Amino acid sequence: MMRGEDDTRGQIAPETPGRAAKADRAALDAAVLRRAVVRPGGLWRAVEVLASTGSTNADLLARAVAGAPEGVVLAAEEQTAGRGRMGRSWVSPPRAALTFSLLVRPDTVSPARRGWLPLLAGVSVASAVRAAAGVDARLKWPNDVLAGPAKLAGILAEAIGDAVVVGIGLNVSTEPGELPPPGPNPGGALPATSLRALAATGQGSGSGDRERLLTEILAAFEHWYQAWRQAAGDPDRCGLRAEYTRLCATIGRPVRVERPGGQLLSGLAVGVDPDGRLLVRVSSGAEVPVAAGDVVHLR
Repeated sequence: MMRGEDDTRGQIAPETPGRAAKADRAALDAAVLRRAVVRPGGLWRAVEVLASTGSTNADLLARAVAGAPEGVVLAAEEQTAGRGRMGRSWVSPPRAALTFSLLVRPDTVSPARRGWLPLLAGVSVASAVRAAAGVDARLKWPNDVLAGPAKLAGILAEAIGDAVVVGIGLNVSTEPGELPPPGPNPGGALPATSLRALAATGQGSGSGDRERLLTEILAAFEHWYQAWRQAAGDPDRCGLRAEYTRLCATIGRPVRVERPGGQLLSGLAVGVDPDGRLLVRVSSGAEVPVAAGDVVHLR
């Protein structure tokens, strides 16, 4: 099963669609991106940038149904109906974030192991943010990228047939005043942040070079995806589980998990299993695998 966003607080405050971008928010250049990542024998076949769309995930899912090949990247300067898990929205000021989706067809990997795709994307985003912006990005299982206690990026993977569309939203130049206020649930709500907001507090370079960031993310995703696919989805053979564990802020923390149906589970997050499920050690000592749920880091 593909996993989506487990928290709404990383999304950007709603804005009026169609507003002009701020002058210091440069447009993405699709030609520059294609030259950087499309190469013979590589994963990426096409990179497109739309001025505005409802949802890049919805767009690519429709293309997947129509037979689009693996390796398509679709970015949008503005999304008016961006989606997270359970229909939650993700809306951003024009050109303030990286909002894009990737189409892959991991036909050599069993459906059970495809739950690793959002985790693989998280590793790719965290690695790129560390390299390009100097931020100590960490991962919150299954699909949030954190900077300290705040959410910097979210990931939504959706499967249809043998295709999987992975959507990523990364806050780049969003000003502190454009970020949403803390949510009503202090236990589970994550404050939102951006690379610019972090730089204002002395964390990272505040790099607003979205082309470099996107290039770094796509390069990291290609590396891990090809290694994972060649290993038939085995996260240990390709090193993905070790790298995810190294970057994950959830593992080693007491957590509370609200599972589908409202069931609550509390315990110590001790790792992820070969299918990418979170392992939670409960009071009896048993390790319970969690395939989906809203995770709260406890102190």
